[in-house]
Amino acid sequence: MTGSEPFAKQQQQHTPGNGDVCSEAAVEDAFDNTYKEKEGPKPPRILVWRNVILMTLLHLGAIYGIFLIPAANPPTLLWALVCFLLSALGITAGAHRLWSHRTYKASLPLRIFLAVSNSMAFQNDIFEWARDHRVHHKYSETDADPHNASRGFFFAHIGWLLVRKHPDVIEKGRKLELSDLFADKVVMFQRRHYKLSVLLMCFFVPMFVPWYFWGESLWVSYFIPALLRYALVLNASWLVNSAAHMWGNRPYDKNINPRENRFVTFSAIGMKNTQLSGFKCTVITRVSAV
Repeated sequence: MTGSEPFAKQQQQHTPGNGDVCSEAAVEDAFDNTYKEKEGPKPPRILVWRNVILMTLLHLGAIYGIFLIPAANPPTLLWALVCFLLSALGITAGAHRLWSHRTYKASLPLRIFLAVSNSMAFQNDIFEWARDHRVHHKYSETDADPHNASRGFFFAHIGWLLVRKHPDVIEKGRKLELSDLFADKVVMFQRRHYKLSVLLMCFFVPMFVPWYFWGESLWVSYFIPALLRYALVLNASWLVNSAAHMWGNRPYDKNINPRENRFVTFSAIGMKNTQLSGFKCTVITRVSAV
């Protein structure tokens, strides 16, 4: 949770019970139509300058990496693609489908593989990603939505990472039932060692493999499989928050903004059915209210 509340205290507050955690998670990502945005002026946007600077440098490095592609060995480009796919799996099959929505059960080896791949993606640890994604579904396109698409394409795409969270996002995130995440030892291990795992999997391994195994230069190895690949994974994931809420068809429910967008589906290798996901959450809410 974002804020000053100690993480250990939060963990005690979310001690796993005897209930079905999959059912609890399903309820937690169902849209809450009882939420009402507060009246009056919106809180000021406060820039997080560290994120602004780091994201600017990352994308400048990625652009430079594009110009290095002709100088790269073919195995290096293939390795960058492999890293892209592994990173995307860590988000789509891992943080999204498994840990946010509990759409399937995974064995320990698979959970470890997905957690390692998730660290390669470097989009916050699994616990934080899943918590924020459940908040996004529960309060979609309101002030409590971390990447509220009603605030525009740029905000939904990357802007939400460059400013402080809206107070309602923090408040609602603290109230979610997260016992399934607290109970998952893989999730908690990754959270405790997240910074080290990111340095290793997002930057060192993608750079080291081409240099060590087929003699690629460290310069090319850093800017293509590491920085360029990382920037592409980020933007592919962000398009689900931005483009897939603005452009595409709405086969399931024309009254909600999430849409089916084939380009986003392809680029995010599985973060698809945005319209269907939003439709299911709406249906769950309506059934629960009956």
